[in-house]
Amino acid sequence: MTKISVSVALCTYNGAAYLSKQLDSLLGQTRLPDEIVIGDDGSTDDTLNMLDAFARRAMDTGVQIHLIRQPGNVGYVRNFSDMLLRAKGDVVFLCDQDDRWRADKLALMTERFEREPDLWLLCSDARLVDARGRFMGVTQFDALELDADERRLVHAGRAFDVLLRRSMVTGATTALRRIALEPCLPVGQDWIHDEWLAIIMAAMGRLDVVEQTLIDYRQHAGNQVGMRKRTLRDKWRDLTCARGKQFRTEVARMRVLERHLASLGDRVRGDALAKLAQRRRHFEIRMAIGRRARWRRLPLVWREARNGSYAMFGTGRRSMLRDLLRHD
Repeated sequence: MTKISVSVALCTYNGAAYLSKQLDSLLGQTRLPDEIVIGDDGSTDDTLNMLDAFARRAMDTGVQIHLIRQPGNVGYVRNFSDMLLRAKGDVVFLCDQDDRWRADKLALMTERFEREPDLWLLCSDARLVDARGRFMGVTQFDALELDADERRLVHAGRAFDVLLRRSMVTGATTALRRIALEPCLPVGQDWIHDEWLAIIMAAMGRLDVVEQTLIDYRQHAGNQVGMRKRTLRDKWRDLTCARGKQFRTEVARMRVLERHLASLGDRVRGDALAKLAQRRRHFEIRMAIGRRARWRRLPLVWREARNGSYAMFGTGRRSMLRDLLRHD
């Protein structure tokens, strides 16, 4: 088993309220990283002072620190992309400023990469905690409603099929092989970096999940992307709300992804582009369904159900019901 080097890519922006817990958890790992690359996106609070003090502590333990101050506020997607490109480790862990890592996170996930050379990206479950760090009684996979069948598909090497149906990879829980980064960047327009990296790596290699909660994923008012378990009221609103704008954006995103994967040639698995095109056509049809009066929608909905598109690219019967009820 080949020992690999490990980098952590940490992005910060006015994170002083929660940053210290995350920094302490990085130095509390049973397997320390070889380097931590930190990109600050123009913080105006005490974040930079905290990072300077942390850098001195980390270097005393033998961890190399590279602190980069972005020229102005470039946004979290650009900031993470820059830090990923600067990282030198064989495996790079993405790190948010406001979470807290379990002490064995790096050791457990790094060991998977060392044992499985065909593994390109690995993510874990997470405990959802509130702003004060108290467990909210639900994990990330519970909140995402990632069911047992989907988890089995991912473990069996079919993560791409699951990602065509739903987003399930959160950057804060993710590690990836650096050699796989080059064909993934730059991040496509209207895509978040973690979902973009996940679907491209799943189209080229193997992605898997760890069904252990390896971080405390803090939920608070300042989250760039937050998460919580949906209530029955949330689910009803989800069934009836307008979807036209969302579907137009999704079609545009699929076109961006299709062009990017096409540019990678034979590095992409054989059926990936065909499945993406099928998914895009499904959403184009769903856009057309929304423009019809409700009583005229059933034939198109039934046709998409019979050809399996709702099951492959949505939530099955729930997506069908959504198309029958929503008002665009």
